[in-house]
Amino acid sequence: MVIILMGVSGAGKSTVGRLLARELDWQFFDADDLHPPANVEKMRQGIALEDNDRWPWLTAVRAVIEAVLAGLDSAVIACSALKRAYRQMLVIDPARVRIVYLKGDRRLIESRLAQRTNHFMSRGLLSTQFETLEEPVDALMVDVRSTPAAIVSRIRRQLGL
Repeated sequence: MVIILMGVSGAGKSTVGRLLARELDWQFFDADDLHPPANVEKMRQGIALEDNDRWPWLTAVRAVIEAVLAGLDSAVIACSALKRAYRQMLVIDPARVRIVYLKGDRRLIESRLAQRTNHFMSRGLLSTQFETLEEPVDALMVDVRSTPAAIVSRIRRQLGL
């Protein structure tokens, strides 16, 4: 099984993902690590990515998912997957790939980004992330106001893990 934790930057995808993967003894992948250098540089400069920038990145994320499923392994992947089309590309087998939407309001996310250091994503891009976001209707939605441990507990309970 692959669980994709999606949401805007600052929603807690990496933090929750690492904790969830550790608790389940699964692999963890951060899709941010798969961005080509040109994408990272754009985001560092506060330039929003366009679909043409994202497709090669999403192809790399999909390759990770395919490899995990082919090996009959399980993994948690932190990936913004903001648009429906992106999620459709990643959910190659709905029985084995599940989307969990980490949802937070703009004020909370802004406060988290203000405290974050050592990340290439410019805080100024948050507005474009919210503009790009197409909230899923077919995913497990988890409010991110809780602690990471509480969020992981809810995900595990809701997915029967």
